[in-house]
Amino acid sequence: MRATQALIHLDRLQKNIAAVRNRIGPKPLICMPVKADGYGHGAIPVAHEALSSGVAVLAVASVQEGIELRKAGITAPILLFSIPLPEELDDLAAATLSPFVADKDSATALAAAADRAGVRLPVHLKIDTGMGRVGCRPEAAAALAAYLVSLPSLHYVGTATHLARADALSADAMAYTQKQLARFTQALDAIRTAGFDTGIVHAANSGAVFLHTDAYFDMVRPGIVLYGYPPSEELASLVQLEPVMELRTAVVFIKKVLSGTPLSYGGTWIAPADRMIATLPVGYGDGLPRALSGNLQVLIRGALYPLAGRICMDQCMVDLGPDTDVRRWDPVTVFGGTGEALTAGDLAAKLHTIPYEITCNINKRVPRVYCAGVGKCSITDCL
Repeated sequence: MRATQALIHLDRLQKNIAAVRNRIGPKPLICMPVKADGYGHGAIPVAHEALSSGVAVLAVASVQEGIELRKAGITAPILLFSIPLPEELDDLAAATLSPFVADKDSATALAAAADRAGVRLPVHLKIDTGMGRVGCRPEAAAALAAYLVSLPSLHYVGTATHLARADALSADAMAYTQKQLARFTQALDAIRTAGFDTGIVHAANSGAVFLHTDAYFDMVRPGIVLYGYPPSEELASLVQLEPVMELRTAVVFIKKVLSGTPLSYGGTWIAPADRMIATLPVGYGDGLPRALSGNLQVLIRGALYPLAGRICMDQCMVDLGPDTDVRRWDPVTVFGGTGEALTAGDLAAKLHTIPYEITCNINKRVPRVYCAGVGKCSITDCL
């Protein structure tokens, strides 16, 4: 196995799920998105652990992601967030995924696919209350609910919306979320007044879990918080979470360079004095952003050391100082460890992005190693 690995701490995932459960109370169901290969953590192992830790529903963004979960023996409900192509509908129905429906055309096509598969397909009515992405208008929700109920091969089991600014503390953002929830509630009332059961009602994403208790309804859909990060920097002080992914590598080479020696492509870093330089077998080909060149510190033997020179496709270099006790083969934490290690959130802040992007970009070349806790991991010094 490669020296560069993504350690996935399943015990930390358990703690994050427990934190959400403690926050929302015993009643609402928890739906965990495992799209984008579980935000880069590995959808199938994460899904199994989540379900065993109290998550009731999973969510994906593509039909293929849902099929992979079914092939792995997962029988729990799987929401499909995105709109499938017509040629994907038969596979969707065969896997009994639960798609969002936002118009009559989609409902008609899904019903035909369900008929061909000989199943009654569970669907969730999606209402656009202000995200502007997918969903029917609130005033059209009752009519769409009636149409869903009229199709025998569809089972109208839930009603949802998505909150666009629920992770922000500004007065404007809070008011916008309340406006979305008011539109959603009015649509729900209209559906019920028309004589239809709204099924499982859900709206709360990670931000709403911590800021909008009135968005809980019957189910919440926290994403990034379950993987160990707040949904926005504003909420970092409100949320106690543990990063599930730890990107690890090792020192594979150490050399002394003389003062004035340029390193890496372009020679952008020049040794200010005689220095000890370590080489690490991790680079942008693994998903470590090249844009972090000159702006990243890694943890070795409990101390942080800066990168020296540009990040290469497969390797990068670290400035160990004029002398060092670091040795060849010492483990290195790039992000997500304990102690002084940086987090994916720290890397995201340096790049003016979000931690979702950091973990999702750690690609398949990096093997995932699943750790269940102290004494339950095959990797030395895992925890």
